Amino acid sequence: MSHNGVLFLDELPEFKRGVLEVMRQPLEDREITISRAKFTITYPSSFMLVASMNPSPSGYFNNPNAPLNSTPAEMQRYLSKVSGPLLDRIDIHIEVTPVPFEKLSDDRKGEASTLIRERVNKTRKIQSERFSVSENVHYNAQMGVKQIRKFCILEKDSLQLLKTAMERLNLSARAYDRILKVSRTIADLEASDSIKGSHISEAIQYRSLDRNAWLG
Repeated sequence: MSHNGVLFLDELPEFKRGVLEVMRQPLEDREITISRAKFTITYPSSFMLVASMNPSPSGYFNNPNAPLNSTPAEMQRYLSKVSGPLLDRIDIHIEVTPVPFEKLSDDRKGEASTLIRERVNKTRKIQSERFSVSENVHYNAQMGVKQIRKFCILEKDSLQLLKTAMERLNLSARAYDRILKVSRTIADLEASDSIKGSHISEAIQYRSLDRNAWLG
């Protein structure tokens, strides 16, 4: 795993469980430790993990018109190949629904990549300035507990919203910190100094696999 690189894993459940579990340490600590009989060595391993997966072995989810379909038990067994502790360390889970033909053939253009890039660069600049005095933290995803408590202060209503979500969705302490970091980034994208309820709500929506939403 390269330092500050991007690791893309296609069809995540198809990887051996042991291989995936090895990523838990570098995703959490941004370093990886290799132990041998005569020595132990630690390397920096700060990388962005991007993964894709189907909701079932057939690739379809609860679609009666699909040529192949899987039972709820088969879908649960397939999704459970990716452990909860690993999913806990992935900041954003997004369900991508099939695009209908009408949308594929629509002449209307989406937002230009150059505009998106400009907005992202502005956001990275905000974060670089925020952590300019830190040697090890350069952007929101790298924040530890100390930085989270300093830069992710919530108003009373936002705190109650997050508390309710934690209780109803049975989210872990690790998910709590990651929701705060994602909401801080959403706020930065809007050039907002404070984290608002809408930012918290959006960040919570990006934890779909924590919510077990696919299988109810």
